Amino acid sequence: MIVIQDIAPLQDRLTQAWHEPTVSGANQAPRDETVSSERLRREWLELVMQQHLANFNLWHIEDEARTPGASDAELAKVKRRIDVTNQQRNDLVEKLDLMLLDWLRARSLPNPEAPLHSETPGLIIDRLSILSLKIYHTREEMDRKHAPPGHGYRNRERLAILEKQRRDLAGCLDELWREILSGRRRFELYRQMKMYNDPTLNPAVYGKSETI
Repeated sequence: MIVIQDIAPLQDRLTQAWHEPTVSGANQAPRDETVSSERLRREWLELVMQQHLANFNLWHIEDEARTPGASDAELAKVKRRIDVTNQQRNDLVEKLDLMLLDWLRARSLPNPEAPLHSETPGLIIDRLSILSLKIYHTREEMDRKHAPPGHGYRNRERLAILEKQRRDLAGCLDELWREILSGRRRFELYRQMKMYNDPTLNPAVYGKSETI
């Protein structure tokens, strides 16, 4: 059984474990200890974990690009890593939606006559993943020592907003999933069709080779 409510708590546990490697069990990919023995549910949460890890890696690679004094060569390497990791992130969003659709089709869902929802569950899960990272780092800033005056208060305000946004978004995902299961709503797989990583589609790449 695929359970949508597992996602936000799992993302938070992973975020903490990956940031704090001294936490017991954090030296390997953390798993939700409450996960049942059902193979499908394990596979689903494993895929959620992989997608969250792509966002976790992307967050910190992008931080490297903002390091003061980084050379042009260093920034170019970071930019290529960002492109690769962002592609992984988007590929995993599609895999999340594919897995959901496979599970639903075995149950004669989604209802083809139901209204179409523009945002897929995978895309919402991606947004929840990013919010988990923002919440973690905002809490860090809220408690940062030697921060400028008012820094902690400003970040407490930010944290309250982020937590509300996450609650609202998680509620929307839960409601969407209930409507899909009841046949009142449907979604389709929307391919990202990224072009920048494909040397046959990016003119900055193939244009240069054609002029040589």
